[in-house]
Amino acid sequence: MLTTLKTTYTDTRAADLAWCLGREPLPALAVLDLELAGSTVQLRLLGASHQVILREDGRICSETVACIPGSSTPLPLGVSKRVGAWEYEFAARVETLPGSSFAGRAQELLALVADHPQGLAGTFPGSPHAFTALLAQRCDGRVGWRTWHAYPQEGRLVATRTRVGVRTAAPLEGHPSA
Repeated sequence: MLTTLKTTYTDTRAADLAWCLGREPLPALAVLDLELAGSTVQLRLLGASHQVILREDGRICSETVACIPGSSTPLPLGVSKRVGAWEYEFAARVETLPGSSFAGRAQELLALVADHPQGLAGTFPGSPHAFTALLAQRCDGRVGWRTWHAYPQEGRLVATRTRVGVRTAAPLEGHPSA
């Protein structure tokens, strides 16, 4: 789903993005609710930011990547941690692209997400290449999502990838199932 967001482009620097787990739902400009084989996933556009809320078997995992006032947690390159019964993995990268390459990559990503039944993208007034996009999926028993935050004025694209799955115990040495 592609939408034009009715707001000014406020998160204007890639370096201002911060990451947070467990935050309550923030006011959203666009929302897409999905059912993915027993899980509900809510993709939320927050200006040039995103929030994803995963619910499964009474458990909740909330990820926010946004310009969060007072946040002391900048956008990490990677996180791997336990969230209740889940294993949570997050990775981020920032690409700097020259103008024509940036425009082409922006169009490619918007085309990927716009018509995808599990995708949500929002463009901002004033620049067709200023957007935030999210794409969710279930694969190998895990729920995952990818996001892209575009900053055309800097020529920067922030891409994130998250995977969440039920934690499984490793077999013990010498145990019959090992």
